Amino acid sequence: MADHSHIEWTDATWNPVTGCSVVSPGCTNCYAMKLAGTRLQHHPSREGLTRDSKAGPVWTGEVRFNEQWLDQPLRWKSPRMIFVCAHGDLFHESVPDEWIDRVFAVMALAPQHTFQVLTKRAARMRAYLASDDTKRRIYELACDWAVTGVANVVLIAPGIADPGLMPSWPRVHLDQWPLPNVWLGVSAEDQQRANERIPALLATPSAVRFVSAEPLLGAIDFEQAWYGENALDSECWGDCAWCDKGYPALHNCQRGKGDWEKGRSGLDWIIVGGESGRDARPMHPDWARSIRDQCAAAGVPFFFKQWGSWAPICAMSEEQVDGCFKPVRVARAGEDQHTLNDIYGRFEIKTSHVLHVDGSRHDALAPNAFLRHAKPMTMYPIGKSAAGRKLDDREHNGMPQRREVPFQ
Repeated sequence: MADHSHIEWTDATWNPVTGCSVVSPGCTNCYAMKLAGTRLQHHPSREGLTRDSKAGPVWTGEVRFNEQWLDQPLRWKSPRMIFVCAHGDLFHESVPDEWIDRVFAVMALAPQHTFQVLTKRAARMRAYLASDDTKRRIYELACDWAVTGVANVVLIAPGIADPGLMPSWPRVHLDQWPLPNVWLGVSAEDQQRANERIPALLATPSAVRFVSAEPLLGAIDFEQAWYGENALDSECWGDCAWCDKGYPALHNCQRGKGDWEKGRSGLDWIIVGGESGRDARPMHPDWARSIRDQCAAAGVPFFFKQWGSWAPICAMSEEQVDGCFKPVRVARAGEDQHTLNDIYGRFEIKTSHVLHVDGSRHDALAPNAFLRHAKPMTMYPIGKSAAGRKLDDREHNGMPQRREVPFQ
């Protein structure tokens, strides 16, 4: 947990729950899993949550509630974006509803902050937040804590206007649902996971819905995610009659008008990022470009977080490309290195891969490596920092608009 975060799209992380389990390919190189099994393996919040394997530390499926950190956001006075459970999944199947209730109660009592909740268990999240009893349990906890002085807030009963009295603490309106300062999102690393998780997210009451396509391991068509098999499944939408009306996931449909969605049932934000760290997998630039263009067409904020450990040659400077090679013969005084390279050649010191748009990787000398229809892209492992976070020579830092802080 940290009051300041190096994650580009948030300000701080908060880990009331730690621990998880691997559910899809995006989990393979999870940074939180690696940390829990190495540098943090003896920390009380991580001890015993991983086991050793040939591939390194792997989650055991055990989860832990960190009571000592629960009230941390209540002690952060200045507004900030807070990534919730960065080292776990709040909606993991082993996390009881009682833990989730307590986390949401804290978020209700800290309206000055914006909380970003990201999960791979979209169905569990939807079931929890769609329950008629969930709001009652959360606000009962929040009221108990506020009355006992755990949080300095002013509670305002349903239907009652703000009296405008002192103290000038954050106002908590007990009739607001979903919580206006909580953004809910799902991770989707490829089309299959987008099809599985996005429909459940769209059916979940939320002030803001977002998708983190990181690590992006394949192309994602958000219309396909909306019209995919899960989107039309009765278990996913129930009484919804709008799936056949032609509204893609990135646009607003009519389903929620006048209801909790207030006319907004599309996605509000997309994050894209390549994988970093040891054994990272490369991201084809066309995957990121496609999502960028889909967002632009739909008017949805797009955030390009990073290329990750691998950079496409089209995004590298001449100096960066040269740094991936060593000349067979080094120029002496009076000799030109470029001329010598043309004569004697040079060899790679950073092994490249040729990545096809279908996700397959090839050696540059393979006969099928540069088939035009496969949209081949040479990728080099130059590291996250060197690869940077520019897509086609510009940063993309789109985010949903933050709500005003409810102080008197």
